[in-house]
Amino acid sequence: MKKTIFVVGAGSGLGNAVARLFAEHGFKAVLIARSAERLAGYAEEFAKDGIEVDTQAADASDFGAFAEIWRGLVERHGTPDTVFYNVGITVPDGQCRIDAQTLVSRYAADVAGAYHCIRLADTDEFARKRGAILVTGGGLALHPYAGYLPLSMDKAALRAMVLALSPVLAEKGIYIGTVQVSDTIGSNERYAPARIAEEFWNLHESRAAAETVY
Repeated sequence: MKKTIFVVGAGSGLGNAVARLFAEHGFKAVLIARSAERLAGYAEEFAKDGIEVDTQAADASDFGAFAEIWRGLVERHGTPDTVFYNVGITVPDGQCRIDAQTLVSRYAADVAGAYHCIRLADTDEFARKRGAILVTGGGLALHPYAGYLPLSMDKAALRAMVLALSPVLAEKGIYIGTVQVSDTIGSNERYAPARIAEEFWNLHESRAAAETVY
């Protein structure tokens, strides 16, 4: 039976690059993002390239609705083999000029949404499959910058979450790992989405460490 990857935060950059790379290795891709219109375009592109794909519009920060959607996807496709969480709000914010509610809303999407996906994925069936959870990290977790304050805080929280949960999930046979992407995705050849996708694939296959800094 074909393996399946759920990509939460599909997009024309890294999300779809990871989906395409996993498809090259025999995975069916389920693309999840907020915009149904964009997802329809992605599905058309993937289908033209012969990639088996399904799409689902969902907001990862709307936890109740997202859980229902997740259950529907599992009914349709079975328990995924791999989950890739790629949601991140990457707009600049100025020098600490945002309000507290903005911090909370960003955290809900960037961090709490990832934790919610981990909880949804962490089932007995996922463990039997030796499932893997991959999370897009960022260099701001290691080198925070006030101009991207919410993102700096959120990437640091994501890193702490992955590192803390790694040994706990490993006891069940589940792998979790993150790539700390140290520059803007797509800014140069080294940080092309397809190159970064290879880093995620390497983590997925080796399962040797919970993070890599790229």
